[in-house]
Amino acid sequence: MKLILSIIRPHRLQDVKEALSKIGVAGLTVTDVRGAGRQKGQVERYRGSEYSVDLLAKCKIEIAVTDDQCEEAIQAIRKSAFSGEIGDGKIFILPLEDAMRIRTGERGEDSL
Repeated sequence: MKLILSIIRPHRLQDVKEALSKIGVAGLTVTDVRGAGRQKGQVERYRGSEYSVDLLAKCKIEIAVTDDQCEEAIQAIRKSAFSGEIGDGKIFILPLEDAMRIRTGERGEDSL
């Protein structure tokens, strides 16, 4: 099993959710986060004054998938979150040792 963490632009969230749903990934966790990468923030204007915003709003999506679903899920996220501009985000893939469904006690891939 794998845990896929992706950081994307907030306005791309709906597209990513739909793409994951199409390939059969039903469960996901979404968190609103702030961060900076190569984009290094941006300059905003408010009432004629400029100020720097160095932590930008992003969404973090966490999904647990089987090894068989991993590559398909990564490509679905990439294609639906892609704009071609700096700041599109990142995808991290981690090994997932075990999982348990609380209600039934199922473990491993059965819990997904």
